[in-house]
Amino acid sequence: MTAPASPTKVRGETILTVDNLVKHFPITQGVLFKKQIGAVKAVDGVSFELRRGETLGVVGESGCGKSTLARLLMRLEQPTAGRASLEGKNLFKASGAELRRLRRNMQMVMQDPYTSLNPRMTVGDIIGEPFDIHPEAAPKGSKRRRVQELLDVVGLNPEHVNRYPHQFSGGQRQRIGIARALALRPEIIVCDEPVSALDVSIQAQVINLLEQLQDEFGLSYIFIAHDLSVVRHISDRVAVMYLGKIVEMGTEQEIYERATHPYTQALLSAVPVPDPDARDDQKIIRLTGDVPSPADPPSGCRFRTRCWKAQDLCATREPLAVLRAADPHPSACHFAEVRPAA
Repeated sequence: MTAPASPTKVRGETILTVDNLVKHFPITQGVLFKKQIGAVKAVDGVSFELRRGETLGVVGESGCGKSTLARLLMRLEQPTAGRASLEGKNLFKASGAELRRLRRNMQMVMQDPYTSLNPRMTVGDIIGEPFDIHPEAAPKGSKRRRVQELLDVVGLNPEHVNRYPHQFSGGQRQRIGIARALALRPEIIVCDEPVSALDVSIQAQVINLLEQLQDEFGLSYIFIAHDLSVVRHISDRVAVMYLGKIVEMGTEQEIYERATHPYTQALLSAVPVPDPDARDDQKIIRLTGDVPSPADPPSGCRFRTRCWKAQDLCATREPLAVLRAADPHPSACHFAEVRPAA
């Protein structure tokens, strides 16, 4: 099942480029004659690059736009504006055969292993469905063999192809979802909180499996999660989202040890310390106020209504996530500075 090496594919080169991606969901009024009176700005100007063979972690509070970003990249939603280029091809302008080829190269692992699998289909049919949609991926007569190989790769019994999802545990179901994502041998897998519904011990097994598959197949991951410890374990780089925007991005070490954005620092300060003796010394940043509505975000810096560093400048000018002299990595804050991690 190991993907053949290609001399044209170099680890570390950019495989996916996202530029100023925007998704606004309209708010309408009326029944017969609907009138748009506003918009929910779920994703509002997101830009990043994904390199071949790396894992980009995406973290943030619920409602910050992480899952919408995943759906946009999978073409499950059409963007309001922006561009995403997969190997130089515009993902949002592709159609027909070109779109089928691009979709084959980017797959997704869903959050809930219970609802993401059709209960009326056997495991063999679920994992083999991509071969029905893309018959060129499996030579005629080899579908069952390929399905059994995929089950073996993710650590399940190949002889269980005729079982149904309800006959498996939650961790095993997520392995089935991973096998389905691997079927077409993609280069990118979007993982939308793939371990949030699993027990902690099972989470570790699934994370280790994802890392093993990444080394074996040269995969690139976009890993969306709430658990900062999980993201740190698996990610090469981390993007922190708040109200539809990326407010800070850097390597795992830069974000977790030298965070400069106040929102990132607040998230990290809330992570429990495993050492009971050190808990008294932990300085937790408690944010005041509620998360603003994405339908009416604050002017200037979107985090200013909850930020202890906010000044008049923050209300009038939006900070850009660019490198500054005092910053070791891009941070969208006018007053970014390193705060030692707990």
